[in-house]
Amino acid sequence: MAPPDLRRPFKRTAISDQQRRRELSLQRQSQNRRDAQQQARCLASSVLSLQSQYPDPVPELEIEPESQPQQEAGPLTKDLDIRQASKLRGPEVRKWFASQLMLPEWMIDVPDRLSHDWYVFARPAGKRCIVVSSNGTTVSRERNGSILHHFPSALPSGARTKDPSGSAQSYCILDCIFHELDQTYYVIDMVCWRGYSLYDCTAEFRFFWLNSKLAETGACDAPSHYYKFRFSTVPVYNCDQRGLYSAYIESVPYAKDGLLFYNKHAHYQTGNTPLALVWKDEKCSQYVIDTDSKGQVLSQQQVVLELQEDGKLSTSDDPPVIFGCLDGEFIQKSGLQSGSLLKFAIGNGGLSFVDGKLEKSDLNYLGKSNRARMFADSYSKVRRKHLLYRLL
Repeated sequence: MAPPDLRRPFKRTAISDQQRRRELSLQRQSQNRRDAQQQARCLASSVLSLQSQYPDPVPELEIEPESQPQQEAGPLTKDLDIRQASKLRGPEVRKWFASQLMLPEWMIDVPDRLSHDWYVFARPAGKRCIVVSSNGTTVSRERNGSILHHFPSALPSGARTKDPSGSAQSYCILDCIFHELDQTYYVIDMVCWRGYSLYDCTAEFRFFWLNSKLAETGACDAPSHYYKFRFSTVPVYNCDQRGLYSAYIESVPYAKDGLLFYNKHAHYQTGNTPLALVWKDEKCSQYVIDTDSKGQVLSQQQVVLELQEDGKLSTSDDPPVIFGCLDGEFIQKSGLQSGSLLKFAIGNGGLSFVDGKLEKSDLNYLGKSNRARMFADSYSKVRRKHLLYRLL
């Protein structure tokens, strides 16, 4: 009698491109631990020094003059340190600050072990920003790096008042969303607290620390004459059936703009990361797909790509995804330069994906992107918009 065939009668489930990048990102963060304490200290000390040299227009506030903090050298991005960053002007200053935020990818598949390894919460509608309290003042900068507010706060070292609970040299860095309707900064992540860096701490620890420490400062109290803005945490749930229902259905004290998913083991990684995901649909967000100024859905899908030195058009991912290439003669005639952000409409040929990867694209050049924009679209955002347009 022949031995039974022990081979599996089915193929192993293919691993999606986004899942593969999630696994690589987790491996990378465990292998390459950076000097995050120095990064946080340099970011906090540079907020005021860069602002004083190349200020953005901001409302005039009653804030006492303050001495400039001592600059410290240290790696901030792949190519810049604090000495180099302090020499930047205009858009480059904003781009440098914009690169300090962790940006979620759009969810285009369901992660493995979603109910065990992920958190979920309802994202507040509003302006994503990084908030730094240092040297007796607080500064918030939007996602594009421009200043949103400059104000006193109850955060450590956030106002020119004596703080008996900590050193005058301490500083804090928070990842927030400013909700204009109630003038509240909703804190979605904590990057640094009283000078203690949380860049290389897991999201599980950062959320615990955030909920434990923020309320102790009084920053969550109602606004007063001196403290104009209030800070607040958001309810975070384990990503099981009950948690998903709570985040998706239950009411919150702010307008929702989709759901955010965070991997519990993920460090705070600046730039695009597959370890944080965003989901939007008509039930949990007012802004699901691109519209014009009248709120009408655009007739053609649009994408923003960055022009590379060799004429290739890429996304903001690391490594970038190439969508096409512009002719050198066209680049010269149009006066385009490397690093320019260009807007394209997806033509009748559309986008073609094979196993989650781009195979071909039909792009029609529309012009330069808005000057306020700092980065191209991510690959996951393009794919998500493409799927939504196909359903229209």
